[in-house]
Amino acid sequence: MTIKKPTIDQSLIRELADLLTETALSEIEVEQGDLRIRIARYAQPTTVMAAPAAASPLAAPAVAAAIPVAPAALDPATNPGTVKSPMVGTAYLAPEPGAKPFIEVGDKIAAGQTLLIVEAMKTMNQIPAPRAGTVTKILIEDGQPVEYGEPLVIVE
Repeated sequence: MTIKKPTIDQSLIRELADLLTETALSEIEVEQGDLRIRIARYAQPTTVMAAPAAASPLAAPAVAAAIPVAPAALDPATNPGTVKSPMVGTAYLAPEPGAKPFIEVGDKIAAGQTLLIVEAMKTMNQIPAPRAGTVTKILIEDGQPVEYGEPLVIVE
């Protein structure tokens, strides 16, 4: 009796890797029949492993396909300069409609300087810069709803 090896759909692996990038997830696992595919993203390029679902991780050698991964510094979720929302609410980039924004990309800022406002329960909460630096990216739009821990701004 011969054991039929499962075939791996390379386009599925690429789609899953793209999904990781789009959603900022660190890993995803999909199971179809007796085939299980797990894709994980780390700071260094990783290898995607696919093996039969019933097999233990130490069993037969797994089939692998290399998927290039962007450096962690480019990922707002892991960038050390990312300022995250401390609460759920609505983010505003200016003190009032039509006013000049608190910050713009390229601005040099001081520690404690107001970056934006998050309105929560009718209260305007100023979000201060955790350190001095340069605003390299603004990750939200004015008036956008934000979640707790959502990346707002990157300060390098």
